[in-house]
Amino acid sequence: MQDKTSGGADGWWAEGLLFENCNCTAVCPGHIHFSQKCTHDVCHGFWAIRFRKGRLGAANLAGLDAVIVFETPPVMIEGGWKQRLLVTDRADPAQVEAVDGIVAGRHGGPWEVLSRFVSTRLPTRTVPVRIKEGARAKSVTATGILSGAVEAIRGRDKGRPVSFRNIYNQIHDARQVVAMGSTQCDDGEIAIETRGTHGLWSNFRWAGSGGRVPDDPRS
Repeated sequence: MQDKTSGGADGWWAEGLLFENCNCTAVCPGHIHFSQKCTHDVCHGFWAIRFRKGRLGAANLAGLDAVIVFETPPVMIEGGWKQRLLVTDRADPAQVEAVDGIVAGRHGGPWEVLSRFVSTRLPTRTVPVRIKEGARAKSVTATGILSGAVEAIRGRDKGRPVSFRNIYNQIHDARQVVAMGSTQCDDGEIAIETRGTHGLWSNFRWAGSGGRVPDDPRS
């Protein structure tokens, strides 16, 4: 019997950092639920992904960075999304194909659900994608295309971030740090310019329909 943590096509898994910024006033209504109307007539932004661990088939996902730029109508559940995947140039062809397959929903898991809303999937590009992590801020650059960053908002207790808990989202963890973000992006199809708008981050754990994230031996 196949080990479902081994990363076969139906048993892929991944964990890491996910952060986002869009042009909505914080907090983005569409993030809370796709049926809620976003702040503007067009919602555009990015999801930045850092794979800390993971595998799909023979492709090891650990250490890969990627970013998805998107454009959606104000009511996201209506579909009609446009998006493009940018994968780090540090990835080999098998790794690029694995990340592309996950984000396109071809291998099940949470991105299969989101893929149902995408009507225009722009060609994936391999470019220098670099993510930087700090305790209170995260940033991503895709050379010649995108520069984005999010920073945690200040809470009453300055030693702890403001966060959502027990919030349902397909790709984010149930606990998410609330932030404000800024982005400049132009890939020739999607242009984004935000300043001080919706942002957040979480530590994701994803798996395909036949897989599971291995237990952390430290827990």
